[in-house]
Amino acid sequence: MQGELLRADQSRSPREDQRSPMERLRPERLRTDCPVLLSERLVMRAPHEEDIDALAHLANNAKVATMVSRMPHPYTADDAADFVWRTRNGEIGKCVYAITKAENGAFIGCCGVEPHADGRTVEIGYWLGEPHWNKGYTTEACHALVDMVFRTRENVDQIDARCRVMNVASRRVIQKCGFQFQGSGLAASLALGSNVPVEWYRLDRKTWISLRSWGNIA
Repeated sequence: MQGELLRADQSRSPREDQRSPMERLRPERLRTDCPVLLSERLVMRAPHEEDIDALAHLANNAKVATMVSRMPHPYTADDAADFVWRTRNGEIGKCVYAITKAENGAFIGCCGVEPHADGRTVEIGYWLGEPHWNKGYTTEACHALVDMVFRTRENVDQIDARCRVMNVASRRVIQKCGFQFQGSGLAASLALGSNVPVEWYRLDRKTWISLRSWGNIA
């Protein structure tokens, strides 16, 4: 996979290689379906090669992997490179974000939006590296993600979110974003190699409109 990344870099035109890193990000900023998101402390943008080391380090944690349905464990640098490659080529949905700190650009986690077949529903997912837990970053990122979906996708009526039954912190984030409990079920865990109990939550557009200041959510 690193060879594939190298060949992709070598395939760029000389003019493209001369652009600065910020200029190379410009097409991402102009995407209306998945724009760069800014919040008080975060910048959320497409993952790129410079994230690979931090991604591999933070994702190689059983406390993270066992709470995320499709993350392997152990998680290697090759896994991180493959993830970046596939997101860049649209193989993991068209809206996957690296969550970074606005103050220094440090990579701290990922989130994304996955459309459902009905065309009216999307599902959000997220994870944050353990050193960055309990600082409000996940809630801040989810607020920005939810706002982006409802403001830019007029066809979306509702957003779903799921968490493991035992994941108290993730449940709290979902509730802070105004989602309402819908039911329980099972979901596959790649890290555990089995199904695990999960809770399903939903936020509809009308509820979001009434709560979009976010200040009304305790």
